[in-house]
Amino acid sequence: MIIRPEDRPGDRSERADVVVIGTGAGGAVVAAELAEAGLRVVMLEEGDYYTGRDFTARPLEQLRMLYRDRGMTGALGNTFIGIPLGRCVGGTTTINSGTCWRAPEEVLRRWEDEFGIPALAGGGLTQEFERVERAIHVAPVPDELLGRGDAIFRRGTEKLGFSGEPIPRNAAGCRGTGVCAFGCPRDAKQAMHVSYVPRAVQAGARLHVRTRVARILMDGGRAVGVVADRLDASGRRRRERLWVWADRVVVSAGALLTPVLLARSGVAPRGSAVGRNLHIHPATRVLALFDEPVRAWEGVPQSYHVHEFERDGIFIQGQFVPPGMHAPNVPGFGLAHKNRMAAYDRMASFGALISDTTSGRVFASGSQPFVWYWMNRDDVRRLLRAISIVSRIFFAAGAREVYPGVRQQPVLRSMQDAEMLEHLPVRAADLEMMAFHPMGTARMGSNRGRCAVAPSGELYGAAGVFVADASLFPTSTRVNPQITIMAFATRIARGIAASCGERTRLGEAA
Repeated sequence: MIIRPEDRPGDRSERADVVVIGTGAGGAVVAAELAEAGLRVVMLEEGDYYTGRDFTARPLEQLRMLYRDRGMTGALGNTFIGIPLGRCVGGTTTINSGTCWRAPEEVLRRWEDEFGIPALAGGGLTQEFERVERAIHVAPVPDELLGRGDAIFRRGTEKLGFSGEPIPRNAAGCRGTGVCAFGCPRDAKQAMHVSYVPRAVQAGARLHVRTRVARILMDGGRAVGVVADRLDASGRRRRERLWVWADRVVVSAGALLTPVLLARSGVAPRGSAVGRNLHIHPATRVLALFDEPVRAWEGVPQSYHVHEFERDGIFIQGQFVPPGMHAPNVPGFGLAHKNRMAAYDRMASFGALISDTTSGRVFASGSQPFVWYWMNRDDVRRLLRAISIVSRIFFAAGAREVYPGVRQQPVLRSMQDAEMLEHLPVRAADLEMMAFHPMGTARMGSNRGRCAVAPSGELYGAAGVFVADASLFPTSTRVNPQITIMAFATRIARGIAASCGERTRLGEAA
């Protein structure tokens, strides 16, 4: 049921009730729910299928194997912002840190009131949240797995009187190997490749890997299937194609790839909401050097967060990566840089990220996205404030030096330096930045003129084409979106299953 091109070479054609494009947090859930409902499901994934036995924890190998563009996907504008994406079965859930928060109540209320998406606020999505949380074993990180770097950061947080707590994660049997971003070698993190995708396959779904969808096939305004290119192990086209004929196509390629496929398929007319309204979580890494041993690679890297500033759109979460990934963020040249890196075992790292007010766009450039994002001044100032807060917490915890990733002041040596940092005149290009959680490029809502997708998940003007990923979100979720994607996907799948059942009953009656 897991098919690679070389297993069945040549052009092929298949029939299904539903074809699902992508196997991340949206696609895997839809596929499992529909297959378990008795529908014939075909899943298509551009990357390959890997599990813990394939994960070496060697960053360069894993970037090449698991990440799109080796981790260099990003947005252009007033600075380059890298947006790492997974390109494998499980999508970005395979390479994320496993953080699982529900969208805040005020966000769901806004989506319901302003965008006309029913039954979200006041517990309207609770059933779906609980279903996915049970399926992937969501629970707070236990104290014994709290990395020492995060424990030190908690010490500083409490000293300053800020509120924080362990992060809820989707892990079962975690041993704190510290390499979540490069694939869990124990398959403890319940990413889609070890949770929902096996469920879908067990229920009868077929999974084609190394298969890149070229376009959605339409007839008279209604979906009839997809045509896809089959790829070799290096990702090059094999000059073989796969046609999957189905009355329903679910696009779950993520907020950067979904609008590209919709545009390429001719179902996103000029002027539509598709590709607009891109939101991300701009972020940066703040490093700190201590006199005491830290060994921050031991334990769960993202295990603690500070929620004191969430209403201001500022999120502070644990984060740590191998030395080869940290080195570019450590200031200095030559011997100065070498000496700092030699103290790697005494370094801690934390992430500062914000919920943006900037809105970007995604354009189709062949089969790839061109992402335009001009970070506004308010978001630059908010991110700088977040960096200042993290730096202050590090000094409260006893740091000797802090490396904030700010061009004008690459090394901080005191609490006063950290406090003054917030008031520096900076531009977006002055900050060492990346971003996560792209969303919003095919937003859902009841207003067809303003939104791309109906509350059912069906694309306006393209019957039988559904979207089930973070593209749907009308605004930023403000928190890590995985659980919210999965909850929406659960609801969309139930609607599709119900409509297929109704069609079957009508056919039998006829």
